Amino acid sequence: MLSMTLKINRSESYRWVISSSDENKPEAVVYASENIMNSIKNDQSLQQLLNVASLPGVSGNVFAMPDIHQGYGFPIGTVAAFDYDEGIISPGGVGYDINCGVSLIRTGLKVEDVSRHLGELVSLLYKRIPSGTAKSTIDVSDHDMEKILNYGLEWAMDKGLADQDDLLNTELGGKLNVDDPGMVSDMAKRRGRNQLMTLGSGNHFLEIQKVDQIMDEETSKVFGLEKGEVTVMIHTGSRGLGHQVATDYLNLLNESDESVKNEKDPQLISAHIKSRLAERYMEAMNAAANFAYVNRQLITNSVIQTLRETLKNRESDMHTGIVYSLAHNIARVEEHTIGGRKVNVIIHRKGATRAFPGHMMEGTKFSKYGHPVLVPGSMGTASYVLVGIKGNDERSFSSSCHGAGRMLSRHAAISKLSARDIRNELVSKGISFKAANSRSLVEEAPESYKDVDEVVESARGAGLTLPVARLIPIGVMKG
Repeated sequence: MLSMTLKINRSESYRWVISSSDENKPEAVVYASENIMNSIKNDQSLQQLLNVASLPGVSGNVFAMPDIHQGYGFPIGTVAAFDYDEGIISPGGVGYDINCGVSLIRTGLKVEDVSRHLGELVSLLYKRIPSGTAKSTIDVSDHDMEKILNYGLEWAMDKGLADQDDLLNTELGGKLNVDDPGMVSDMAKRRGRNQLMTLGSGNHFLEIQKVDQIMDEETSKVFGLEKGEVTVMIHTGSRGLGHQVATDYLNLLNESDESVKNEKDPQLISAHIKSRLAERYMEAMNAAANFAYVNRQLITNSVIQTLRETLKNRESDMHTGIVYSLAHNIARVEEHTIGGRKVNVIIHRKGATRAFPGHMMEGTKFSKYGHPVLVPGSMGTASYVLVGIKGNDERSFSSSCHGAGRMLSRHAAISKLSARDIRNELVSKGISFKAANSRSLVEEAPESYKDVDEVVESARGAGLTLPVARLIPIGVMKG
């Protein structure tokens, strides 16, 4: 529950300033509706947010998105910038699932083209794309693993598994700079070897969706979305490889004299950005991010292939491709305006996505419209495509929410909810589904999450993003 030492002041309709009763302590900003703010008070995320704001080298405000909830070190839904020369980098500010993110695929098909084959399609995708603890069917050599960690989607393009459009529609071209993939441990590489093209478990999913509403006709057209169109959304990340990278570097930090320890929360342990340990972590984190981009790309290929095989009679109507693919657990060097000056900072986005306005997307097809933001809902509820807007740099370092945000812990969900009721609810909505087990259905039930419509409205009302399209599920695959 919320600590009594915190003060919460509403400065705008969707903007809250969080501070400590001790006037010498830092403050942070949360974007949320009043209803969402009341739910946020039920865990320790606001205290965690102030702990982040007290870290050395923090630049400007620390921001929380409306989907904020308690996490490891940094609460999930946090955006924090640290001075490029005097700041830190913290694995707890990225998370264990490095480059957990979302890809959205357009198909060009209408719901009526797919509906008769929906059950078959979900079953076949479930069979072909391993989920839960199932292992990959792809054999990756040591040489290919090195190339994946080094080059991300460029490796996939060399192998004929991606094309130029895939790279153009993936954040940063699906490749972060890596000079030495040796910064990733052998253990992490071994864990990754049998996890390419796998979905995993937890809140990861694959959904067949339909475009329910178009909120911005012009931008939707540029993004390749039409009302009634079938889309596929993939939510997964770097799997065991990324988890092992986080584990390895947290262990190194705890053993190192270089580390910057935190008295308030040991999970906030970090490294000075100019230290050798920080450089090594950045290399390993970027390599894990490249692995995640390739993982989502291989799943994308499998989805498109399965669509073509299952819907042969509609293949001429298909216009498949990536709308966008992005990360929402990452740290990056970016230029932002803070205190009236443009400065380089290390931006930690944990459970938050880039939402650059158009002028920050020069050289891309999004330069007029802004950065696409993909916001998955919880199982059975809507997802959204948003776009970054002018003025959000000073509001959030050009960032936005990444999902609905948990409201019940997994343990609480299991104690309160019934798998049978959730199955019945999905059936009543006409949603075809496959899940590895009943536990995953319960843990990821809509009741475990905030209302995604209200989360998106909070991001809009706060001046961070504008809605482009609303998507609703017709088929769900869970690990």
